[in-house]
This record gives sequence, C-alpha cells and structure tokens, in this order.
Amino acid sequence: MKVLRTPESCFEGLADYPFRPHYHEVAKGLRMHYVDEGEGPIVLLLHGEPSWSYLYRKMIPILVEAGFRTIAPDLIGFGKSDKPVRQEDYSYQSHVDWLKALISGLNLSDIHLFCQDWGGLTGLRIAAEEEALFSSIIASNTLLTRTGVYANDAFKQWRDFSQKTPHFSAGKVLQLGTVSNLSEQVIAAYDAPFPDDSFKAGARVFPKLVPFDGEDPYGAIPACDAAWKVLERWEKPFLTLFGDSDPIMRGGDLFFQAKVPGTKGQPHQTITDAGHFIQEEKGEELAQRMVVFLKHSK
Repeated sequence: MKVLRTPESCFEGLADYPFRPHYHEVAKGLRMHYVDEGEGPIVLLLHGEPSWSYLYRKMIPILVEAGFRTIAPDLIGFGKSDKPVRQEDYSYQSHVDWLKALISGLNLSDIHLFCQDWGGLTGLRIAAEEEALFSSIIASNTLLTRTGVYANDAFKQWRDFSQKTPHFSAGKVLQLGTVSNLSEQVIAAYDAPFPDDSFKAGARVFPKLVPFDGEDPYGAIPACDAAWKVLERWEKPFLTLFGDSDPIMRGGDLFFQAKVPGTKGQPHQTITDAGHFIQEEKGEELAQRMVVFLKHSK
C-alpha cells in the first residue's frame, strides 16, 4: 500500500488549533493522528467527510475545561493522518478497523462518543460491536444505515458531485454544508491536509462507501443491521443534537429517538441556523450541551 503523509508545514499557522499532535500506528506502516487534551472521563469526537479534527477546535477547550479527556482522531486519509493513495485501499470496514485499533492501542474505556457524518457510520458500529467500552452516545447530523434505509435525493446529489467534479476542495465542501460564510482562513485550514489531488483518494471515495438498501456494492449492510440490533436495546444515555438546516441528515434524529431506548427522556435539541457541519457553526453550543448531558448522565 502506497501511503502519503501531508507535510507538517501545510498545517503551520492554523487559527485556533494549538493542539499538540499525537500519533498511533493502526496498521503496519499506517499512522493515525489524534488530538488528546485534558484529563478525566473520555470524550471521543469522530468527524466525517471531508473534514478533520480542526472541525472540533471550538469544542475541545470547553470539554477540557469541564473536566473531560477529549480525544479527536483524524480518520485515515484525512487531516494529519496517513493517506493511502489508491481509492481501493479504503473501505467501510477498514475505517472501522483503524478506529478500533486506535481505541485498543490507547486502552480507552468508559467512552462518551460524539459522532457526526461518517463519525456515526463508524462510531455507532464500533459502539455496538464493543458495547462494554462505551458509556453514552451523542449523535449529531449522522446516520447508521440498515436494511430499509434508502439514499435521499440530497445525498445522491452530493455523491454525484463528489465523483464528477474535477476540482475537489474540502474547504469549499465545508462551505456548501454550512449556513454561515466561512472565512478564507478557515476554508484554507480544511484544504490544508490535501496539498494536491494525490492526497485526496480517501476524501473522493468516502461518499461511494456509504451503504444503502439496494446500493451496497461492498456488502456492508449486514454489519449495520447487526449493529442496529444492539442499538435497538441500547439503554445507556443517547442524545441527538441535529442542525435545522441539513438536507441530507434531516429527520435522522427522530429515527434514532424512535429506535434507541436510551434516547428516552434525554434533552434532545434541534440546533437553529446550523447546517451539516454543525461543529463549525455551533461548536460552542454543542460542547456546552454535551457538558450538561454528560455530567447528568454519569
């Protein structure tokens, strides 16, 4: 497997990202970057497509100040993590396995999971498959597909765009998925992990890896169905914090609330003026709501 590593110089001068880098080898020759700040109960923040731990820069200080050890990995192919150059080197299962290797390697337990976008497709799978390691879940603008779940038109349009556009800019994708206008500096920070197209295989292929009923070329739906069997009896606290302006994930919070027993009686919230990348626009509010939820659910 040929792997690229984004030069550290690409990340110099990022605004509001003072975090010391940490690395763990999740497979032979494959290094995953993660932020690891603070002490106390563990909060695991999982990002999705095509962002990286920079997305959590507004939330990490609030969680640390509240007394949580806050860990935010960069998925393989993103951020400061290594980037296999062939799309064929990425799969849904490989992303799950790489994150499991990080969790195991860091000996994490009693985890409070926050997951958005692909952070849910991976994190919810892992929480179901390693149920004893997780204490609570906060789902935000995410999903876990299963038999009977079909891609909506908004997702199909995004998937088509991601495969056909000749110029794939992570920063511009972030802008498309937010309500507010992002500064040029912020857009550049999301582009920083990808100095040229050779670094973008993981970002390009990700939308094709999302399995749906009738669109599952990689055979991932059975593993998702198995995870849902666990989630449908999940009694641990499960909170939904979804944005009101996300056409792809709209209604996903209600689906979780209808299916997961642990959602009952929780302070679910629809966050106003928040698009798909809710952490970018409402990171402080998300973190503050998480702190209240986590301290109450201990």
